[in-house]
Amino acid sequence: MIGLSLAYLRDRGLNTALNILLLALSVASLVILLLFSSQLENRFDKDAQGIDMVVGAKGSPLQLILSSVYHVDIPTGNVPLDTVPLLRRQLGVAEAIPLALGDSFRSFRIVGTEPAYPALLGASLAGGRMFAAKMEAVIGADVAARTGAKLGQRFVGGHGMSSGDDGPKHEETPFIVVGRLKPTGTVIDRLILTRVESVWGVHGIADPGEDHHADHQGGESEEAHEEHAGADVTAVLVRFGSPIAAVRLPGFINRQTNLQAAVPAVEVSRLLALVGVGLDAVRAFAVLLMLTAGLSIFVALLTALKEREGDMAMLRVIGASRAAIIGQVASEGLILASAGATLGLLLGHGVIGMAAASIEQLRALGLNAFAFHPGEALIVAAALGIGLIAALIPALRVLKTDIAETLANAR
Repeated sequence: MIGLSLAYLRDRGLNTALNILLLALSVASLVILLLFSSQLENRFDKDAQGIDMVVGAKGSPLQLILSSVYHVDIPTGNVPLDTVPLLRRQLGVAEAIPLALGDSFRSFRIVGTEPAYPALLGASLAGGRMFAAKMEAVIGADVAARTGAKLGQRFVGGHGMSSGDDGPKHEETPFIVVGRLKPTGTVIDRLILTRVESVWGVHGIADPGEDHHADHQGGESEEAHEEHAGADVTAVLVRFGSPIAAVRLPGFINRQTNLQAAVPAVEVSRLLALVGVGLDAVRAFAVLLMLTAGLSIFVALLTALKEREGDMAMLRVIGASRAAIIGQVASEGLILASAGATLGLLLGHGVIGMAAASIEQLRALGLNAFAFHPGEALIVAAALGIGLIAALIPALRVLKTDIAETLANAR
């Protein structure tokens, strides 16, 4: 019966190809939406693990989260250095980790921070050691893979967050790679980590912890004050040690200081809700497209069976059972649905792969064409179900026809 079904489908090749393509487009759309939304949400969760609050300059809280946690936006500004010890003294604060942003190397961000930052994201060394002195750097797995940087290699950062090879460089202050991190599947894979003092030094800012130009009375000279004035940080990542801080601290900072406190979980939920409105609309269109494909298969099979009523009656005469007739027609619908679902899966993963390869932001978010989601099985099952239902209705109609009358009319 399968061979007979394939022969019938080949006989109307153009119609068969159109039905397969229509179903494939609907399956591909649903697969793309599923993979994009699930991988985006998973990546957001992984990148923000252990970070309960971010403190930064006034501005958009979402921009603060995107720039300081996910490193896909520009910072809202700088905050005074004394914000770090101030936060560490607050009741219920377990960790307060400073970040200093501003430069990059081959589009990979250089982040001034402390060894506690990679530890917070569960990163460990694959080789070398953690940065300790100024101008020492530890590179993430993606940085090492795409730049070819090795331990002991020197490099210079460029101005800006996405500086290319042709942009202005800090030639006089090179970094040296002293460590390389293992792949983590988080944002840290594409970061270059160094001390905050290194970022200050690159921009000619003196370290406030060093005693430069002190006057004879032990105070700070005017020159030293000017040098230290720019010794700020971009943001501070905070991990709470008790629920008290989670309830009290964000509101206190937003109301009582010139800074802002943003909670990653809250801002990401808002972002996903905004994105979800558009995704729901496209998802509804894809479902409608799948139903349209099922209707198209139904009409095509119904039309084809009207033309083959004589063949179906002859099969009944030579002894084909009702189940065999239904199975033959149903197999046509299942073959169409299987071909459409398979092509749709390939198209969906292919589009995800091409998007990740061509759009830097999507690649930075970890979009992966080779990852499969359990929901894809449900999409395939729905496509097969629609194909089967579309075939069974014409098959049941064939069984109700009068064999003698059909054969007589076929002569």
